[in-house]
Amino acid sequence: MIVIGIDLSGPSNHKDTVMAVFEMQDGELTFLKLKRNIGDIEILEEIQDQSQKDEVVIGMDAPLSYEDGGGDRLGDKQLRHYIVSLGMKPGSIMPPTFNRMVYLTLRGIKLTREIENLTRNNPISIVEVHPGAVIGSRIPHKDLTYVLMYKQEMASRTYIKKWLGEQLLTKLPSYIDEESHMIDACAAALGAWHWKDPLFEPKWQLPANPPLHPYDYCC
Repeated sequence: MIVIGIDLSGPSNHKDTVMAVFEMQDGELTFLKLKRNIGDIEILEEIQDQSQKDEVVIGMDAPLSYEDGGGDRLGDKQLRHYIVSLGMKPGSIMPPTFNRMVYLTLRGIKLTREIENLTRNNPISIVEVHPGAVIGSRIPHKDLTYVLMYKQEMASRTYIKKWLGEQLLTKLPSYIDEESHMIDACAAALGAWHWKDPLFEPKWQLPANPPLHPYDYCC
C-alpha cells in the first residue's frame, strides 16, 4: 500500500503545497519521496504513477466539500470541539466558504474529482485529514506545547519530526522540520494510514455523507 499525505494550499500558492509519499512495509510507513512547490498536474501524475504499483491511500489537508448555504460543516463543528478538548486552539478549523478558505476549498474539491477520474491499475481512496489534530490527538499531553508552536518554531518541528519516527514513519529525511508544510504532509499520511489500516483507527472520524460530503473526515 502506498500512503500519500498532501498539505494543500490555494491554487495560486504552489510553493506551500507539499506531497509526502510513503510505502507500507512490515507494519511501518517507509518514506519514499517528498515534493514541494507543485501544481495539480504534478500531483495527479505522481498519484497516477504510484497507482500503477499498488493501492494508494491519500490523506488531504484541505476541505473536500462545503456546507450548502455556507458556514461550518458538521465535521468542522465536531472536530473543532474535539481539538479544544485536547487543549488545542479552535482557529485552525475554519468554514470552507470563509474568505481565507474558499480558494483552498475550490482546489481541494477540483483535485479530488480529478483523482477519481484517473486511469489506474489499483484502487485509490481519499480521506480529508487535519494534520494538527492528527499530531495533537496522539502526542503525550505534556508535550502539547510542541503542537501549538510547530508552525512558528523550528525546535517544535524538530521534536515532532522525532515523534513521527516513533509513530513508525521511517527513513524520514533530516530536512522535513525546515517548514511546517512538510510536517503537515507527513502527519496527513499518518492520519490516512490509521484511517485505512484495520490494525489502527482514527482518533476522530466523521463518515462520508454523499452526495454533498463524499469523503470521510478524520484525524
